[in-house]
Amino acid sequence: MIKRWLPAPWLSLALVALWLLLARSVSAGQIIWALLIGWVMPLWFAPLRPERPRLRKPLVLLRLMGRVAVDGLVSNGQVLRSLLWRPSQPRRAGFVQVPLDLRDHTALTCLCIIATAVPGTVWCEMAPDGSVVVIHVWDLVDEAAFIADFKQRYERPLMDIFE
Repeated sequence: MIKRWLPAPWLSLALVALWLLLARSVSAGQIIWALLIGWVMPLWFAPLRPERPRLRKPLVLLRLMGRVAVDGLVSNGQVLRSLLWRPSQPRRAGFVQVPLDLRDHTALTCLCIIATAVPGTVWCEMAPDGSVVVIHVWDLVDEAAFIADFKQRYERPLMDIFE
């Protein structure tokens, strides 16, 4: 019964605190507004909230986070090196269509964030049925090798974690 009237208590509490911080006042009127906003907004937007993901292998998640952090640092260095030390050399940038086996919405969101957060790649488009993603690659040497590496490094662990 309480979930029906207060679907996200932590979100409600955060909204109340944020309202009071932004208003820079704890007057009775501001407290009433804060409580009203903290109660009504989560109710209105409850249909937009995704279902809670179930992590099947949290240790794989930790390993993936470490891999993404290292890949981010390495990719930053590679992009910086190509810009500073090889500015006149032509880039082999290109769009790659990566077929996906992943179907979980949370995992797809994570894959999108990873592909965009790692320098040198950007998630551009996904097929309406979720079967293919288009990724722009800064320095594309071998398309088949990139696809195999991307699927092994990022998609496979996300499948283990969420599916």
